Amino acid sequence: MGSIWEYANPVKFNHTAGKVLPWVSIGATATLVIGLIWGFFFTPDDYRQGSTVKIIYLHVPAALMAINVWFMMLVTSLIWLIRRHHVSALAAKAAAPVGVIMTVIALITGAIWGQPMWGTWWAWDPRLTSFLILFLFYLGYIALWEAIDNPDTAADLTAVLCIVGSVFAVLSRYAVNFWNQGLHQGASLSLDKEENVADVFSTPLYICIAGFILLFIALVFLRTRTEIQKRRTKALIARERLG
Repeated sequence: MGSIWEYANPVKFNHTAGKVLPWVSIGATATLVIGLIWGFFFTPDDYRQGSTVKIIYLHVPAALMAINVWFMMLVTSLIWLIRRHHVSALAAKAAAPVGVIMTVIALITGAIWGQPMWGTWWAWDPRLTSFLILFLFYLGYIALWEAIDNPDTAADLTAVLCIVGSVFAVLSRYAVNFWNQGLHQGASLSLDKEENVADVFSTPLYICIAGFILLFIALVFLRTRTEIQKRRTKALIARERLG
């Protein structure tokens, strides 16, 4: 069995991702279709929240992914800083737009849920505020990549930004635990059965979460392969100009 660092080789990564990508895409499509149809059409209304509770099938998976995508970017950025593997830097770059989309979905669905529950579309709640800041970090990360021509310098600076932004990713995840005040409810999924969402809602929710994870993996594989190809094309063009 080879080392995991073999996949830092762009050729090896592209070959493996090309084999895995179709299966991950099929899995993502199947789990999302099953989870969302089950959740939205075959679960009852909540006795307190009514049909609004069904927003969790989009909101919870998107919020989890928004935070964990940033942590994935942190890990790959640290790998770049320590081992200088270009694939890891490109994977972080590829993941950022996916993280933006997940954060936007979480913010919008949160607002849709919050309006009937809280009587307002937005409140400066600790978790909501830290999530908004995380969204701005995502945008800053993408803008920094685009603003710097030298790819290694861009990878270095965005890695540092990713480390700083991880503080807000942690705050987004644990804001309710840090501050008792605030409108946002506690975690929908918990080891404590008294706090956990009811079983009738949890099964399709877990399926939706699995679907979002598989969708993320598929998109990152696809986008990383694209970034590798773009890097290779630029190198060939530069070599031809020098030749």
